[in-house]
Amino acid sequence: MAQRTQLLPLWLTTAHRKGFVVLGPEKLYFAFVPKKQKTGDSMASTPRPVESLQDPALDQLCDRLAQLASHLDSEPRWPGEQMQLCVQYGVFRWFLPKEYGGLGWGEPELLQAYYRLGAACQTTAFILTQLTGAARRIASSAQEELKRRLLPPLAQGEQLATLGISHLTTSRRHWKQPPLLAQEVSDGFVLQGESPWVTGACASQYIVLGAETEDRRQLLVVLPTDLPGVEIKPPVPLVALSASCTGAVACHRVHLPRKWLLAGPEPGLMRKGGAGATGGLQTSVMALSLARAALEYLSQQAQRRPELDPPTQHLQAELDHLYEQLLQLAQGNPVTSKEHLRSQCNSLVLRATQAALAAAKGTGFVQGHPAGRWATQALFYLVWSCPQGVMEANLCQLAGVESELGA
Repeated sequence: MAQRTQLLPLWLTTAHRKGFVVLGPEKLYFAFVPKKQKTGDSMASTPRPVESLQDPALDQLCDRLAQLASHLDSEPRWPGEQMQLCVQYGVFRWFLPKEYGGLGWGEPELLQAYYRLGAACQTTAFILTQLTGAARRIASSAQEELKRRLLPPLAQGEQLATLGISHLTTSRRHWKQPPLLAQEVSDGFVLQGESPWVTGACASQYIVLGAETEDRRQLLVVLPTDLPGVEIKPPVPLVALSASCTGAVACHRVHLPRKWLLAGPEPGLMRKGGAGATGGLQTSVMALSLARAALEYLSQQAQRRPELDPPTQHLQAELDHLYEQLLQLAQGNPVTSKEHLRSQCNSLVLRATQAALAAAKGTGFVQGHPAGRWATQALFYLVWSCPQGVMEANLCQLAGVESELGA
């Protein structure tokens, strides 16, 4: 019996792996014939949307992502198969309100989901933080027309939006001039400059983009990637997570009508609530998820090598403690500060992944072994969304001196 041909959105594919194509908001389709699966292969079962954290479909999704994880990051190639799975399992719906086609999960549920997904595949989970972060900023804005237009297709994964805000929070803050300048004109803004770190722009129809005026007022806009003057530059080869296709997006006097404005312009927009809010817990839970993957490996090894059991148990207890603190913070219980938790998560993920590498010995240093992959991925947490206080705490921990960042 012939296999049925499925029609899927073009951004789900890896057909553009030899180039970088800027896709417009319109749907483009291609013919996709799924590979034949072996009888009994866990990859052969039909995906269905995940409805809750207890749904067995979430276990199935994590298993599939874990099986595919070893094939990522050898080159900056968009992980189309992983993104296809996220659509089929309804992942994008978790992050958006029910009135726009989402499931309306709360912050504790979303953090628990990241804890599962990040342990299965860091690259996929990191990409999701950027795509869903953009969608959630649109959802938290006061722009009802934009929300009605953009959120339903984002919830279904029919279109993608990603984030370009690091230059307003941590990157290039020492520059005298704004990296991305917004000149206000009668009907909107003219954008000139560059957002240095944007994930998956080559596959996104929209970018939730931060910019600044000459007097340093900040604004947040939705930038359609097909506008004249938008340049999506090739991804930067990274030490890890290269398959996230992260790189710069330049604006060459891009005229953006005011209807695309989400928030601002106003001073300190990114420190306030609403669409510009930053400083969440997802970076910390992502670090913990990677530590979890490493410790699961160590636990398996300790079953055959008893000498590994004491350090594994110690690290596991630390992981459990930090994860509990994270969930307490998500529920509004101030058991510690977010900054202190982040520095502790950074420390743990570095130690846990290096412990896994040490236990794997020389085999772990061979390209493709998960222990080596985890150890390099852990370095990302020294630079990803790392405010000054957390960076200083990291340096103090590495130097073995007391940090001023208290609990």
